[in-house]
Amino acid sequence: MPLGPNRGAGARAIGPAALLSAPAFLAIAVALACVFGILSRPVGYLATVWPANAIMLGILIRMPAAARASGWLAGAAAYMAVDLATGSTVFKAALLNSANLAGVATAYYVFSFLPDEMKTLRQPASVLYVVIASTLAAGMAGIFGAIANPILFNGGMLRGFAFWFASEFVNYLGILPVILAAPPIRTMRSWRLRRRSQLSWRLPQPALALALSCLVAGTIGGPGAIAIPVPALLWCGLAYGVFGTAMLTLAFTIWSLVVISAQFAVDPAGKVDQNALISGRLGASLIALAPIMVAIVMRNQADLLRRLRLLASRDQLTGSENRRSYYAKTTQIVETGAARLALLMIDLDHFKAINDTYGHASGDEVLATFADRARSCLRRSDLLGRLGGEEFAVSAPDCSIEEASAIAERIREACGATPIRLGDGRLVTVTASIGVAITTAPRATGVDAVLAAADAALYRAKAKGRDRIEISTEAIPHRTTSPGSTVPSKLAFTPLRGR
Repeated sequence: MPLGPNRGAGARAIGPAALLSAPAFLAIAVALACVFGILSRPVGYLATVWPANAIMLGILIRMPAAARASGWLAGAAAYMAVDLATGSTVFKAALLNSANLAGVATAYYVFSFLPDEMKTLRQPASVLYVVIASTLAAGMAGIFGAIANPILFNGGMLRGFAFWFASEFVNYLGILPVILAAPPIRTMRSWRLRRRSQLSWRLPQPALALALSCLVAGTIGGPGAIAIPVPALLWCGLAYGVFGTAMLTLAFTIWSLVVISAQFAVDPAGKVDQNALISGRLGASLIALAPIMVAIVMRNQADLLRRLRLLASRDQLTGSENRRSYYAKTTQIVETGAARLALLMIDLDHFKAINDTYGHASGDEVLATFADRARSCLRRSDLLGRLGGEEFAVSAPDCSIEEASAIAERIREACGATPIRLGDGRLVTVTASIGVAITTAPRATGVDAVLAAADAALYRAKAKGRDRIEISTEAIPHRTTSPGSTVPSKLAFTPLRGR
């Protein structure tokens, strides 16, 4: 049953298979979570950990195909079936599961108005919405608790409200962020490989620090013990992604509920102190929010830095490397031990005439189209850079003279064989002149000398009539500075010479 105006991107084109599989998956997940919660429930009491509601809410948010009437009915059936199978009466099961579904529906209604980036914890403010939705859902469950506690457990209404509210609030805040931050299933394998490649020996340290701090907290005891793991949790937020941090905060929350609550919520007479239990649960859940928010901020900062590096290294018109980035990356290729290096200097013929005839906007279209065509002619290891104006360069590591000549010929043919259609429909034919130079000792010669040789070959191609390729046959001199020297390249930083 749709409960809000924003169904998100997942509402597009939901096929019959998804409509059938999503409710089944939801029912199985809810049933397993109910069994887990019931097994953690002391006889005559409510469960210590009840993950079913948060799991159902998370699935409804992340799988729009499940958030339909069939999904809600499947979830309700799973709740009832497990309760009845474990000995509850129909009346008790109906009352308890009405509270469960009412809380889930309340939180889902809040999330239905949020954009997708908030639903998947892409912004720090999304933590606030998780708190709001969890508070309202827990409040709805608390209302049912105020009704059910006198009927089912011979307790007071106020005590029932407080206990149900605290329990649901903790479960939502502990479990829901894990589901919301989880990578999509279709990208799970690539995400796992990417994360594995990013891990270093240092990264287990925050998790180990968290485990050690929890051990210390359990040993020391006292009301302040629950705060001892906070520095380790914040370290986890700095070191891991949002999903990993949410998993660790969930583990911390479960530990605090099971260990801290059981250890410190019992008075000297052996009776459970309900106030201490509620206080401990609320404290644990609120502590867990801080590292998740830190992880979101760190991820957004990393994304911003990545975009800034991209902007600083890319030519915005053609999408190729800019002059400085091209030189730096080519130097890196040399210093990392390429056995051979071929460099192609490319210049579009009579480009000034194109600008004068068709306008600079059309000239920009020509440059962008040429860059796309040139990239399609390169190997995966090759690097395309725009040195300025209509001049481009290609670095081809571990490339023979025959392979370099073939790459140059592909680029020349791709440039001139098919006219470029401008935005106004006019066609422009563009040709390219290319100079090629290759070195079998790139660390000894350096980048500058090879670029200079390719540049000289390009001048010969221009002088011989353009739309042709010239191969440098000159011996490339070795550089006078040692490999790894930081002496700046004149070719990398001086203005381009006119063609």
